[in-house]
Amino acid sequence: MVNIGRLLIRPSNRVRRTAVVATPAAVMLVLGLWGIDRGGMWRDEAVTFQVARRSVPEIWRLLHDVDAVHGLYYLVMHAVLALGPGEVLLRLPSVCGAAAAAALVAALGARLVGPRAGLWAGLLYAITPMVGHYAQEGRSYALVAAGAAGATLLLVRAVDRTPGSGERAGREQAGAAGRGGRGWWAYGAILGVTCLLHEFAVLLLLAHAVTLALARVARGVWCRWACVAGAVVLALLPMALVSHAQSAQVSWLREPDLDRAQALLRAFAGPTPAVYWTCLALAAPALTRLVGRRGEITCAAVALPLAVVPPVTLMLASRFSPLYVDRYVLYALAGVPLLVAAGADRVAGWLARSRSGSPLLTLAGVLAVAVALAHQLPLLRADRFADHRPDNLAAVSRVAARELRPGDPVLFVPGQTRATALAYPAGFRGMRDVALAAGASASGTLYGTEVDAKVLRRRLAALDRVWVVADRYAVQPPRRPRNPLDRLKLSVVTEQFVLREQSARDRVLLRLYVRRTLATDGPVAQAAPPAPRRPGRW
Repeated sequence: MVNIGRLLIRPSNRVRRTAVVATPAAVMLVLGLWGIDRGGMWRDEAVTFQVARRSVPEIWRLLHDVDAVHGLYYLVMHAVLALGPGEVLLRLPSVCGAAAAAALVAALGARLVGPRAGLWAGLLYAITPMVGHYAQEGRSYALVAAGAAGATLLLVRAVDRTPGSGERAGREQAGAAGRGGRGWWAYGAILGVTCLLHEFAVLLLLAHAVTLALARVARGVWCRWACVAGAVVLALLPMALVSHAQSAQVSWLREPDLDRAQALLRAFAGPTPAVYWTCLALAAPALTRLVGRRGEITCAAVALPLAVVPPVTLMLASRFSPLYVDRYVLYALAGVPLLVAAGADRVAGWLARSRSGSPLLTLAGVLAVAVALAHQLPLLRADRFADHRPDNLAAVSRVAARELRPGDPVLFVPGQTRATALAYPAGFRGMRDVALAAGASASGTLYGTEVDAKVLRRRLAALDRVWVVADRYAVQPPRRPRNPLDRLKLSVVTEQFVLREQSARDRVLLRLYVRRTLATDGPVAQAAPPAPRRPGRW
């Protein structure tokens, strides 16, 4: 990461350059490694874990039917988990991605404003609870954020080195042309890989177009950018077509409302009121430099479109077809610390003229970030527990290990709850999966294929008792499973069996049903209580 910063920040003092980039990366690395082994995966992580351990042909077969948008990430994680499957190794690439993103945000701030602002921006990014949350998740979002920050930095470099634009106009035209051409293709390569990690990173192109418009760059810059953007879109098009055909995967999404937009802004700027309002106040002075001299890219011209354009575009698109989830636009968060740091640097510049020197102001800014970290520490600490995720499959498996006996029949409602048995098979060892026709790997699916309705009825008719592992929403009105076979499971079980025992863990229920003709005596379990309110993630 230090080498990356050394290449991307214009030469000044080598020690200062290194410190500006390395310090935020080190802070992010420490926060990312803190509590990384929290003792349980949630469902999305479990999917990464079980898919990445398949062979490459099996992964390729899966992507034809589901999760094409995560294909490159699964292949990367296949190589990582080949070193040894485990929760720490599963999350380690995300920690490294978050540390790289913090370093790149610092490099961006240093290039656009100065070393002081770069240091502050990188540190602010590192201590943001939303960043820390996804730094410890075995999914692609932290890596996408690093790629987006790197592509944005390379865009600034490419514009700066293109003849006829910015500060290099009229100087070393031939050399600048060669370096500028390489810079544009480096920008396209990084952005292309980032989009292949998650296709919604393509919205970064819209943010960069707004940046170029605000900078009023020359026609030659627009032509080079358009060529690169077209190449990225063409490269992404096959995956976009395949993933569009798999859009049923996100049918659970709902249209975002104003409350969700406000929640995203709070997650970006700081979830606690003190940090949130302070960040907004400090960001305001940076907006006075939104448009600079013709051909000059200012920090606000980069940061504001980065923070605003991707989330707003996805929210507007979701009015027609719901696609928005906050983690899909995590990479846009980098714009907020850049704005805050640029605004704080302007305030510091005013103070430096009349009161104290720059080193003391730099230290004061670092101390302010430390205070913000201390203020948000309870949120960061709570996020290090497995129960702070939507569900804890390890805990469900432990309950199953305590209740189930070898040979017990188990019914998963809906079929996706089989993720628990796939991620933590020890709790389900020896059990009979009543509805399973073919396993996940053998069938090229995420959770395996299930038998048809006729076979399922015949299998259930032969049972006197059955354990049901179910999502709460599947067994509690008003929501019901969309899959007809899952509705059939519930229909047969409730008509022919009586609920005898149950255990609840997060949003997963483990229930024992006994056939009605055998349930003439013995206690009948009460309906499960409503799911407890979970704390906010940030």
